Amino acid sequence: MFSANDVKTLREKTGAGMLDCKKALDETKGDMDAAVDYLREKGIAKAAKKEARIAAEGLTEMLVEGNRAVIVEVNSETDFVAKNEEFKKFIQTISKVILENNPKTMEEAMELKTEEGTISEYLIALVAKIGEKISFRRFQVVEKTDKDIFGCYSHMGGRISVITVLEGANEDVAKDVSMHVAAMNPGYLKREDVPEDVIEHERGIIKEQAINEGKPADIAEKMVAGRINKYYKEVCLLEQPFVKDPDVTVEAFVKNNGGVLKSMVRYEVGEGIEKRQENFADEVMSQING
Repeated sequence: MFSANDVKTLREKTGAGMLDCKKALDETKGDMDAAVDYLREKGIAKAAKKEARIAAEGLTEMLVEGNRAVIVEVNSETDFVAKNEEFKKFIQTISKVILENNPKTMEEAMELKTEEGTISEYLIALVAKIGEKISFRRFQVVEKTDKDIFGCYSHMGGRISVITVLEGANEDVAKDVSMHVAAMNPGYLKREDVPEDVIEHERGIIKEQAINEGKPADIAEKMVAGRINKYYKEVCLLEQPFVKDPDVTVEAFVKNNGGVLKSMVRYEVGEGIEKRQENFADEVMSQING
């Protein structure tokens, strides 16, 4: 038969997962070359070899059913593949399956069944067929009550997707807020959500800036509070000036329309994977003002 070292060797040769390597060696009675062929035939080795590549293109997708919604991101190496119909079918299929089953972790999600096998198997087959690294990067299920409204907005055919939840107001208000989130990319909903270490870091930077401006240390300390408030207005959605009416904050806009903003989720394709040159904020703003 085969040893644990054989499994390790096969993993190093193909980049496939341990369980897949064990199965390949089982099926081939320990024949290493045959096991490599087995994994290649299944598309597993081919998929695994692409893991080192950067997949920063792709799509985000949203799906709403009743009081639950899901937002997902699937990445590809090129924008061309992101426009492929089979790629689009994959992201639509997994969105539906995730919304139906409400997994709590990515591990649980990857084991969910589709007509093409588990999501993990479906992904491996898609990589083998398309010939490019594809990554199911993340998902989030969002829930609301009967009193709440979802605000959904997709920019550039899925380059950016936003889901907000408002209590009260109406769908037009909720969508306006989601467009604002797409354009302004707030890091947090409210100031209480900003981690203390982030604030301490900003305080340190602001204090150094003030000292570099020639301010005495005691004056610099007093300036920190004012500039931290300005920082909150930049990164917290509720405190940002509303893009359609900068004279009011987003919180005031929602309140003036009889609502309360409860949550937001914003996915942008490839964010955090590599630096992006496109200015999506300007594009969204042009649509809002158009």
